[in-house]
Amino acid sequence: MYGKLYVVATPIGNLGDFSFRAVEVLKQVDLIAAEDTRHVRMLLQHYGINKPLQSLHQHNEEHASQGLVDKIREGQSIALVSDAGTPMISDPGLPLVKLARQHGIEVNPIPGACALISALSVAGLPTSRFSFEGFLPRTGSARRSFFENKLSDASTWAFYESSHRIQAALEDMLTVFPAEHQIVVAREITKLHETIVGDSLANVLEKVQSDENMRKGEFVVIVAGHQSSQPEDELSDEQRRILSILLTECSTKTAAALAAEITGARKKVLYQAALAMQGKQSE
Repeated sequence: MYGKLYVVATPIGNLGDFSFRAVEVLKQVDLIAAEDTRHVRMLLQHYGINKPLQSLHQHNEEHASQGLVDKIREGQSIALVSDAGTPMISDPGLPLVKLARQHGIEVNPIPGACALISALSVAGLPTSRFSFEGFLPRTGSARRSFFENKLSDASTWAFYESSHRIQAALEDMLTVFPAEHQIVVAREITKLHETIVGDSLANVLEKVQSDENMRKGEFVVIVAGHQSSQPEDELSDEQRRILSILLTECSTKTAAALAAEITGARKKVLYQAALAMQGKQSE
């Protein structure tokens, strides 16, 4: 019988965030595949875990994944961990998980800390819909182009940034976004110097520029979605077009609900518009 692959989240700062289940899984597996074996070894020593380690990082994962899958097919169970947080959220691991699933191997998530989700939970911005953009491009021109493409995004979105580029990233953002656009910068989440600042883009950038500590550590930046100037109870031509198409295949209630999911408009407004459309059709 095949072994199993466990995808195990590790603490992003506070060791108390490591779950009992994660510790038990790491004690039971035959091998731990780690982004940086030296970093993970310190975590394992803290919890009294002594298991063989194998490096799996962005430079070797395409090649190393096949060997790990072979071991699982021979009956061994393997845990995949990154340096901190949940593997594959801007960390290595995708080739291994993808290959394991292609071979019919059971892949089990062992959830835990994730900087992205932790930051979203305290940002005070809508999270019913959001997108994660990973790390931004390294050059200013590429960042500005990226920001231009995100300018009209109506949902909350987030990205990771390093201490070396956080100020430059926000400065580039200010050349594209309005100064009053709302953002949240979460720094060193769960660590000793955790700092979470939410304000206008201009004010947050001023804090980063004036406070050296705000340029240290690891960052999650949460950006509010674009707020349309269109009145809340007024539908755009595109929203009406989508609703009209859905009405040809769905009931009024279902069409309004689906249109709300697709367009982001209020369901109540769409439902009233649908009734009006059907009234005109019956005249």
